[in-house]
Amino acid sequence: MDAAREPWPGTEAEPVGARGPSGAFTPDVTGRPVWRLLVRGIGVYMPGWAEPPGTFTVAVPQGRSEFGAPPQDGFGGSPWDVPETSLPPGFGPPAFVAGESGFGLHLPERRKGLEPDREIYVRGQENPSFGIVIAGPASAVGSRVVDAEGLVRFARKLTFEELFEPGDASSVPYAVRAARAVQNVVLLDRGSGVGLCAEADRRTGTARCPVFVRLGGPAERTVRAYALAPQAVSSHS
Repeated sequence: MDAAREPWPGTEAEPVGARGPSGAFTPDVTGRPVWRLLVRGIGVYMPGWAEPPGTFTVAVPQGRSEFGAPPQDGFGGSPWDVPETSLPPGFGPPAFVAGESGFGLHLPERRKGLEPDREIYVRGQENPSFGIVIAGPASAVGSRVVDAEGLVRFARKLTFEELFEPGDASSVPYAVRAARAVQNVVLLDRGSGVGLCAEADRRTGTARCPVFVRLGGPAERTVRAYALAPQAVSSHS
């Protein structure tokens, strides 16, 4: 199946934006392609679960470059050094915020060789950009610390593998171009109840994760979304 030929979700009309807990509209988050990819992924891999009605903002305290980040070597130590009262409802480990790269996950283990489900979407025709929804354990990325750069790199690997046809040399250029053109990635780890949404800037190649999601259990079937605050403040808004 050439999944890359499926339409990019939400290109017919721009969403009007959702209300966050404070009542303010958040079109800066809900109007992004990666948000529409998130909503599509929830519908495909988690049928019956509720679409996030809005976002909770998470801000790095003044003077800090990281918020609840794991140790730099990724091993040992306590990854959380902030009081629970400073966190928005439901936000917490294994998620953290690290500077401009945004959200990340600090996992108890890393595993290689896993084959998560994936769905590839293409946006545009003459100069297309690709998006991919990955549904499976976050540990499949192969690192205990999953950040934006690592997630985008993993997504491009999966995209190439999905579009490359063994024995067909003509599929190689297309698969390579598609992998390089991956700009939006959604990871849904249903087992751990977490997810990450990553973007890669087409011009600079810089990757960041602007949205983290917390998946409720099968009984409640809800999804909570957390977005980076527009600027560093002393507490979440």
